[in-house]
Parts: sequence; C-alpha cells; structure tokens
Amino acid sequence: MKNPVGYFEIPVTDLDRAIVFYQNVFGYEFERELVDGNEMAWFPMVEDTPGISGALAKGESYIPSTQGSRLYFNTNNIDDVLAKVKASGGRTLYPKTSIGELGWVAEFEDPEGNRIALHSQQT
Repeated sequence: MKNPVGYFEIPVTDLDRAIVFYQNVFGYEFERELVDGNEMAWFPMVEDTPGISGALAKGESYIPSTQGSRLYFNTNNIDDVLAKVKASGGRTLYPKTSIGELGWVAEFEDPEGNRIALHSQQT
C-alpha cells in the first residue's frame, strides 16, 4: 500500500513573489515550467526518501486561501522558520504549540494568502 498523498500544489497569484518567499524561508531552489497553460515552480524532490514534493502553481483554477486543507512542512526549528516567515512578508496564524510526543506544530500565512503548517520533532 502507498501513502495516501503523492503530490501537492500551492496556489499563487504572483509566482515570482512566492518563489522568493519560499526560498527565503526554507532555502529551496525551484525549477519553473509551463504545464497545460499554468505556471509551475517545482519544489525539490529527493528520490528514495520519505515524503512528497509539489509545486507553486499559478493559473485560472489556482486560488490562494487560508481555508481548506493544511499542508505541513517538516522543519528542525519552528522558531527559526516563523522568524523567516515574518521577515519575508508572511505572518504567524497559529503559534508554535506542543502536540505531546508527536512534536510541535505552527501555522503561517504566506504572502499569497495560503495557510501553511509546520511540524517538528524538536523543540
């Protein structure tokens, strides 16, 4: 059996702004491509490691929102990520919170208007 999710897309209205934000916050490098009339910027993918990858996506059907599904990015330090979010034009929506033995979580809004969550096993 496979894990239930295999890929994600984060809706954006300004792809350049979104790329700069996610580069500043997480250090990711992106590859851009036009797919079926939509502008895409691919997150990095490391083969043979746990987890999934996806893209920033700009197109008619891509509407940023703080409502709906939550996408969790793994991090070693939520405090550092939230500081970078603020410095890069985002804002904290849900502060760093313990979830017991499962670690820590937090949520932020990116400059595009999306709610993105964070998870860490470390304090």
